[in-house]
Amino acid sequence: MKLNFNFKKAGRLKTTLFKSKVPEEGLKTTRQREEILRVFLSSVGHRNLAQIHAQVSKENPKIGYTTVYRTLKLLTRFGLAAERKFDDGETRYEPVSAETHHDHLICLECGRIAEFEDDALESLQNGIARRHGFKILHHRMELYGQCIQCAARKKTIRRKS
Repeated sequence: MKLNFNFKKAGRLKTTLFKSKVPEEGLKTTRQREEILRVFLSSVGHRNLAQIHAQVSKENPKIGYTTVYRTLKLLTRFGLAAERKFDDGETRYEPVSAETHHDHLICLECGRIAEFEDDALESLQNGIARRHGFKILHHRMELYGQCIQCAARKKTIRRKS
């Protein structure tokens, strides 16, 4: 079941949360941190630090790599960003949404990461946990393999050989 989600309202709520949490860390809410937050929350997918810095630099070239890194660490600590490390070992970040949960399909050849949601799979996992008297606090599913584009490319190469 898909939920009707207002991204603008969620962005404002996350900005408000961020502004209230930063002083609790003994830090100042700066324009640079707010710009990083805005760019990050409007991004889609799983971005590494260099990709996020490149996005931020397009809007404000004065924001340094270290500032982006430290802000991402804050966002992660505040629950606004999820830090993901897939099998390639590279750290990626994605905005967190309390309204949806998704899992990942990761292509081992090209590195493409596809997100998917499956209510039947979630229901099955919850049923298994119930049968074992287990309370799930969170989980992560990552399926590794070959995407359709890489599989098609391999078939084309085999035919040419």
